[in-house]
Amino acid sequence: MSRGVLLIASNNEQIDYIKQAVFCAKQIKAHLGLDVCLATDNVKYLETAYPFYKSYIDQIVELEYYNTSQIKTYHDGIYAQKKLPWKNHYRVKCYNLTPYEETIVMDTDFIVNNDVLLNCFDYNEDFLIYKSYKDLNPNRVEHSFEKVSDRSIDMVWATVFYFKKSKLSEFYFDLVNHIYDNWSYYRLIYQIPNVNFRNDYAFSIAIHILNGFQRADWPKNLPGNFWTTTDADILYEYKDTSMKFLLENTQDRGQFYAGKILDGNVHVMNKFSLNRIIDEVLVNE
Repeated sequence: MSRGVLLIASNNEQIDYIKQAVFCAKQIKAHLGLDVCLATDNVKYLETAYPFYKSYIDQIVELEYYNTSQIKTYHDGIYAQKKLPWKNHYRVKCYNLTPYEETIVMDTDFIVNNDVLLNCFDYNEDFLIYKSYKDLNPNRVEHSFEKVSDRSIDMVWATVFYFKKSKLSEFYFDLVNHIYDNWSYYRLIYQIPNVNFRNDYAFSIAIHILNGFQRADWPKNLPGNFWTTTDADILYEYKDTSMKFLLENTQDRGQFYAGKILDGNVHVMNKFSLNRIIDEVLVNE
């Protein structure tokens, strides 16, 4: 049975998600040893900017280019911010995009530093996802990470998940696509104030519906810890499997804590600081 990782990357004018995908694939090869498929709407840019990509990416799926009306505020630490287009709609199509029978899908800003995700292939489950997280900053409480909205359902993280081709998985992703197509309706039903479509929310709603509109054990958690930072934090050093951050001091705005993690898989939300680090890592490729 074929196994691999699916990455999806679509650039905006400030953030090079394709560069992130190449780096992410490099980490996947080093720690998971799996095939990597990249789905992107700019194959020409990939081939021109990163001609060495074939060392890490095994297959390419070309996506149709489209302009989005979705705008997101991206932060680079506490004070720097930019409002940029946010293309996040392709993920709902991953069941049909993947060339593998068993697939791990992950965001390009999810940095793999160990092999724990390989255990998901031994779980005998159709679908696995992280339902909880660990903030690298122990002094921060981020309530927006807990629920889809204050009065709504628990949130799961579509940052990284596993599925195998099956009737259950196909039905689940058909439902996710239905939620995407009718986002205005589901956003109101689940009391989500932000009009932007977000995969975390759509995945959470689909799970809630399939569980009979109540909490349940399905789906199981992915193996290992899901470490995350926010875009108020700054990644300033990466070496081997060691990552060093300046972490937001929520009690003293503009000040930071020094933080370090070794051998942990980390979701780096500050895309600007991540891209600066990637430039350093890939400079000799």
